[in-house]
Amino acid sequence: MRVTQSWMVDVVRGGAPDFAATPAALDAAFVRVGFEIESLEDFPEITGPLVVGQVLEIEELEGFKKPIRFCRVEVGESEPRGIVCGARNFAEGDLIVAALPGVVLPGDFAIAARKTYGRTSDGMICSVSELGVGDDHSGILVLQPGSATPGDDARVVLGLADCAIDVNVTPDRGYAFSARGLGRELAASFDLPFVDPADRTIAAASSPGGETSPGVRIDEASSATRYCAQVIRGIDPTAQSPWWMRKRLLVAGVRPISAVVDVTNYVMLELGQPLHAFDAARVTGTITVRRAIAGETLTTLDGTDRTLDPDDVVIADESGPIALAGVMGGAHSEVADGTADVILESARFDPVAVFRTGRRHRLSSEAGKRFERSVDPELAPVALARAAELLVDLAGGQADPTFTDVRVDVPGSVIVVDADLPDRVAGVAYPEGTTVRRLEQVGCTVTGTGPLTVEPPSWRPDLRGPADLVEEVLRLEGLERIPAVAPSAPAGRGLTATQRRRRAIGKALAVSGHVEVLPFPFLPADVFDAWGLPSDDPRRATVRVLNPLESDRSELATTLIPNLVEMAVRNITRGQRDVALYTIGQVVLADANAHPVGPVDVSGRPSDQQIAELYASLPRQPLAVAVVLAGNREPAGPWGPARPVDPSDAFEAARIVAEASGVAVRMVADDHLPWHPGRCARVVVDGPDGPVDVGWAGELHPRVIEASGLPARSCAVEIDLDALPVGADLPAPTLSAFPAVLQDVAVVVDAAVPAADVQDALARGAGPLLEEIRLFDVFTGERLGGGHKSLAFALRFRAPDRTLTEDEASEARLAAVAHAEAAVGARLR
Repeated sequence: MRVTQSWMVDVVRGGAPDFAATPAALDAAFVRVGFEIESLEDFPEITGPLVVGQVLEIEELEGFKKPIRFCRVEVGESEPRGIVCGARNFAEGDLIVAALPGVVLPGDFAIAARKTYGRTSDGMICSVSELGVGDDHSGILVLQPGSATPGDDARVVLGLADCAIDVNVTPDRGYAFSARGLGRELAASFDLPFVDPADRTIAAASSPGGETSPGVRIDEASSATRYCAQVIRGIDPTAQSPWWMRKRLLVAGVRPISAVVDVTNYVMLELGQPLHAFDAARVTGTITVRRAIAGETLTTLDGTDRTLDPDDVVIADESGPIALAGVMGGAHSEVADGTADVILESARFDPVAVFRTGRRHRLSSEAGKRFERSVDPELAPVALARAAELLVDLAGGQADPTFTDVRVDVPGSVIVVDADLPDRVAGVAYPEGTTVRRLEQVGCTVTGTGPLTVEPPSWRPDLRGPADLVEEVLRLEGLERIPAVAPSAPAGRGLTATQRRRRAIGKALAVSGHVEVLPFPFLPADVFDAWGLPSDDPRRATVRVLNPLESDRSELATTLIPNLVEMAVRNITRGQRDVALYTIGQVVLADANAHPVGPVDVSGRPSDQQIAELYASLPRQPLAVAVVLAGNREPAGPWGPARPVDPSDAFEAARIVAEASGVAVRMVADDHLPWHPGRCARVVVDGPDGPVDVGWAGELHPRVIEASGLPARSCAVEIDLDALPVGADLPAPTLSAFPAVLQDVAVVVDAAVPAADVQDALARGAGPLLEEIRLFDVFTGERLGGGHKSLAFALRFRAPDRTLTEDEASEARLAAVAHAEAAVGARLR
């Protein structure tokens, strides 16, 4: 919220008349109590004779393409000055701001006497934007009659020695979206007494509704809790607000329009209560706060015809909706030049309803921002009386002696807290009485001497428990006073085996040329249909969130591949043609045992049974790792041409994950979407109870590649890390001082037999002397016969306790071939 330095000083002076502070001091004071300052902007400096002038005569100049006036302006000198001006929003007798020759306006705009439109213009009549106060350049600045004398220094009259302070108000502090709330914070920061600006008008707002007040009804389904309305009769709708009000509105980013509109906006900025003015002649019957009826429409003040949703809260009369509650008024009932009587509205609407209505219609307003953060429920009649008083003063007319005040009582809350709880939490011995004094500064009513009974003020719905009260005391006393004591690390603790494994996998993939990314946790819409997954595929059993960030992404990911593919495509479309991305994250698998759990008492630690029930209520969320490869795996260079990605790179990535996890895996040919059926391997781990499938690797299916926008032959890997066994000890290599015997073997098998199965059969048949087996050649040709292939393996044999002979190694090699023949039909080539 943007406010002027002078306004803040005025508010604090209500309780401390001698208060004064520089912008820097106000900045530091706000920071002390937890507010961030976005900017401090001094009003632009204007040098030279900038004076108040009075327009004596206006001569309309003819013969030009646009209306031009030649004005005789009294500026406190012996003779009036002649000034040419094109604005039309002033008349003879008006007080204006005149920049005489020698003035330098913001933007280094120097004013000098010059000949224009056949006359000599001896200065310039200024608009607000030309003075650098706001962006309003629709007309020149007209001052209130009697507010100054011609020749007075306009800098003093306008208060241009000021500063705009932009305070970042966090969502939990809606009360601070007003000069009232910010002033209270400043007074507490400077430890000064504070007089609430709203207290001055509470007595005037205490009258009950009467016969002349408008009838009002609050429908229970609307969730509104208060609606006040008062009729002001016989106003001048063309009356303008005074400069002091327009200045505060302009700094806050609100464009002044007329006294009626300006008063409602000003009271909103001053007290934090949004208001709205209806043309009383256009409101018929009882005013009702209710939910919209399906099919109803409303033309809002921005001229847009809107079809209302049954969840929208509206203000309606006998003709139908006349405003979107808390968001924007309707065009039919707006105040116009012919308005004589107005109905002022001051209400409190449900924050969630206002938020959803604004988002549904893509409408953002200053009123909506405040209602969304919750408005003080006791403020509605106070703000109404303040606005009625200002409106009668500025636009004439007379307020009805009574007003309508309809409310739904909401029970208050009382918090019991120990007086020394802030001391114990912060580890600071505060002076006696600090807790009571600070809580009273934020508006709480405190009673008791031992345990304190605290009633939070109506404008602080965020104060719900002892922890909130402690936070207020510590904040106002200064968070910098709390000592920073680093806890000592207990001995014998560190990363768990699972955490070490996760780090090892990430480092291993990164070292091998993969880049870690953090994809979105929600599935793209219809991705499984694009893949062609069967309807009974378990990955389709997703968990849906009730309030998603994006309407087309409401399901939590059951696989990491779709979002990782999206990130790869995004990189490729931005010129990064060769990608090797990986991510480690949780997937969410729907579980029939998942169930809702009621609220848990948080006044203390939940019991072990409650914690177990909370865990049991959740869907299963295993940790997985996924890799996507596209483009070239090895770039072109002096060493030769580039090597495109192929399934062996995906298999190698799976092996890297397994090796970093300290386990051995096997690749078994498989057909599993979204992988290519002929280039897909199932990743298998041998567990104590038999083989366990832990993931898949290989080339993606052409249909998936085309639907995703990936380059041809792109590959992917996904492994369920929770399915891998976790070892608490780091693997240690076994070393032998005896030499190895190296032999090769080539076998012929059917072309459909996976090489991994052949390698596994050879390893089993070779026995314990086999230290390593590696495939180094695959051959196909007419000499082998149709449908066959030759696989050549390098074998390394070693005995742990003696020097192995060549004959022993050859015997083990023959045993390996014999076992492979029996297992997969291999024959020695």
